Amino acid sequence: MAKATYKDAGVDLDVYQESMSRLPKLMQRTFSPRVMRLDGGFAGLFKVDFKNGLFSRGYQNPILVSGTDGVGTKLKVASLTDRHDTVGIDLVAMCVNDVICCGAEPLFFLDYVAMSHDDPERLEQIVSGISDGCVDADCALLAGETAIMPDLYAKGEYDLAGFCVGIVEEDDLIDGSKITTEDVILGVESVGLHSNGDSLARKVIFDIAGLSVEEHIEELDQTVGEVLLTPTKIYARPLRKILQHYTVKNVVHGIAHITGGGLEENLERILPEKVTAVIQGGSWNVPPVFPWLQKLGEIEDAEMRRVFNCGLGMAIVVSGYYADSICKSLERDGLRCTQIGHIQEGPKGVVVS
Repeated sequence: MAKATYKDAGVDLDVYQESMSRLPKLMQRTFSPRVMRLDGGFAGLFKVDFKNGLFSRGYQNPILVSGTDGVGTKLKVASLTDRHDTVGIDLVAMCVNDVICCGAEPLFFLDYVAMSHDDPERLEQIVSGISDGCVDADCALLAGETAIMPDLYAKGEYDLAGFCVGIVEEDDLIDGSKITTEDVILGVESVGLHSNGDSLARKVIFDIAGLSVEEHIEELDQTVGEVLLTPTKIYARPLRKILQHYTVKNVVHGIAHITGGGLEENLERILPEKVTAVIQGGSWNVPPVFPWLQKLGEIEDAEMRRVFNCGLGMAIVVSGYYADSICKSLERDGLRCTQIGHIQEGPKGVVVS
């Protein structure tokens, strides 16, 4: 009778070790001086502050801010195209874009990769995207976990999850409580679908329209796969630049990450009682992927607004006096910014005119 081995059960520890050997360089390129080395340790270490004057942050009342998310069914498209170097960017973006909504500086990120079987090359592609996202967000890829579960995932399938931890001074915390009727709402462009609504997009494109990932879409000048795998924009660095510029006055009163639920639901989440956000419909540029998808699937306007970001990755509520200078700062960083509405007295909610 043959003796049972882990390899027979679907997990090859030798291949797993090869996979792990490819990851340290992808992590170390994201490290800042605040990362403390603990080679072979069971956890990642990160210094919140330094004692010396050059690097000291001098926190008085620091608050830790955390966010967690996944990539969702966008991973199905990655498998169809056999391209896995962009979904890691999505993973980081979905977390750090939430953390920046509180005004926090992203400090470090941890990932969790669950795979059907050991695949060193695919894992390296995935983590390279996570590493790229962390570099873009100025946060350290501090640690992670890779799980091989052959009985839980079909051959070739995998899932991603992660979380980010950031920090903000209590006096600088952005929670929407300072939003007033003198504020305006700025919309910051998205670069496409980001990582929301992929289940509907895939149903329309693959099931209803019968398109393939290789098919070229003339009006978008991209293949279906390229359209669906465009990674989520990371807004942490340009928004941090604005927050660091206005250190005396708190001019940014609310930030909403436009994900599932669309502009209306996500903006309402940050509003205090007794104010209404009035949005001027049609006041921002809508990337062509959205009208193309809507026409392809005959999707109603209300459904589009609730499922997709429809061209806005972030909504920022700011003091009206500083709106122009904030937009100019974002545009210097390559982000189109438009005033899309204002705050007025009324019941808590969002109205689209």
